[in-house]
Amino acid sequence: MAASEHAAQAGRKIDAESSGKQVPKQDEEKLKNWYIGSIDQGTTSTRFLIFNGLGVPVASHQIEFKQMYPHPGWMEQDPREIVESVQTCIEEATKSFTEMGKSIDDIKAIGITSQRETTVLWDRDTGEPLYNAVAWPDTRTQAIVRELKGKQGAEKLPGICGLPLSTYPSALKLTWLFRNVKEVQQAYDAGRLMFGTIDTWLLYCLNGGKDKNVHITDTTNASRTMFVDLRTLEYSSEVLDFFQLDAKKIHLPKIVPCSDAEAFGSLATGVLKGKKITGCLGDQSAALVGQLGFEPGMAKNTYGTGCFLLYNVGEKPVMSSHGLLATVAYNFGGKRKPVYALEGSIAVAGSAVKYVVNNLKFVDSSAKISDCAATVKDNGGCYFVTAFSGLFAPYWIDDAQGTMFGITQYTQQGHIARAAMEATCFQTKAILDAMEKDSGHKLTELAVDGGMTDSDLCMQTQADIINIPVDRPIMRETTALGAAIVAGFAVDVWKEFEELKEINKEDRTIFKPQIPAEESAKMYRRWTKAVEMSKGWLEPDTEAQPQ
Repeated sequence: MAASEHAAQAGRKIDAESSGKQVPKQDEEKLKNWYIGSIDQGTTSTRFLIFNGLGVPVASHQIEFKQMYPHPGWMEQDPREIVESVQTCIEEATKSFTEMGKSIDDIKAIGITSQRETTVLWDRDTGEPLYNAVAWPDTRTQAIVRELKGKQGAEKLPGICGLPLSTYPSALKLTWLFRNVKEVQQAYDAGRLMFGTIDTWLLYCLNGGKDKNVHITDTTNASRTMFVDLRTLEYSSEVLDFFQLDAKKIHLPKIVPCSDAEAFGSLATGVLKGKKITGCLGDQSAALVGQLGFEPGMAKNTYGTGCFLLYNVGEKPVMSSHGLLATVAYNFGGKRKPVYALEGSIAVAGSAVKYVVNNLKFVDSSAKISDCAATVKDNGGCYFVTAFSGLFAPYWIDDAQGTMFGITQYTQQGHIARAAMEATCFQTKAILDAMEKDSGHKLTELAVDGGMTDSDLCMQTQADIINIPVDRPIMRETTALGAAIVAGFAVDVWKEFEELKEINKEDRTIFKPQIPAEESAKMYRRWTKAVEMSKGWLEPDTEAQPQ
């Protein structure tokens, strides 16, 4: 089914006019005193939030954890530290919650959302990781990607799993680990190798590790591995054969819907010991749910470490012909069918801001990047292609590297800071253009969330570049909210999407385009030229090796 068939209701909002009855007053009072915990495990930080039944966060705690860059293009994380960060956040947020006089008994369930594609391998017998987690932006697999693109059957993969061969999906990270880490090879040969993305690793550990052996994932995270047939939502034997994986030697997690009262188990330790985990989904799907993107044609853009635009295409997957990914948007299970999305993935967004802060040291915190950019009126002709992990959608250029063009003696810190923010805005424009070609529909407004949206300058720039209004909620924790929503549905905090219609709808800010369309188009043409010039910086060297 073409995406254009799903777009008839595009732009529709879940508001008072499109909904039926208002929530009765007594139900509103009850929802205020029902709570759901939400684990939000991101690329650079972990947080735990407790929402009430009206979608309002009442307690939270956040911790940043260490990123490791052992070689250019490599990015690793300590799987144990990730689990510890989750446990600490749960303890501290719950402490704040009880100090308000609230009862742990009123926390009905817990949801999990996490960074996707990041790959963890561990030993079934010991329950211990066999290597660091290889993070989703990691590009060490470039040589493997080039090799596999020439292999018979490579052209069929996107039609099965919705993803192209690139450094992005989990399958390529697993291939590198299998080829280069002796402990992984040994565990595979002995039938002890456990595979998972971060959600699976967290669920395994939080349930008690090897003692309980809960090895499970949800459909949204599973769809990011390359191993899953999007139409059946089961592992594809054809894809596993392509990657030369024997399903009898590697333990792949069981795939279940995002919302389930039993499948995800419960917390084995800590202050919330025994609380059921009833929801799980990837971070970008969670943000779409948190933005209430339940109608075909609705879209959201999340500006985090990377930037990810999801467009709801309805109950049948749409395979892109313009550089986008086909993925599962969400799957509430029960009588509801899975819902799919087209996705545009930008590898570098907030991480470009951190680069300006940590590496160039223009300012001492990310929060001040807008102030630096505001010291100049425009980019001064400076364009920054932030291809630190190559370029993702819609370009898929693995051999691009970060490049800056248009630097003159006139260029100041403010111009570079502005160019770093604009890079994400230009790539969002490219993704929206591709979505319009795939769907036959042009968005009339873009819902946004994530850390970079705190910057009014960045959001105004985004509206100017895409030439449509940008809609920002006052409560930007939409990813965590999405996890809370899927968990809440499993335990009947909510039963119908209509009950969510008023969540996070007040005091939204609309940024409208303020520059002529001709000026915006001229800027975009220069950006496109810069992208073309960023290609081919990486030599086709041999496969990277661990040291």
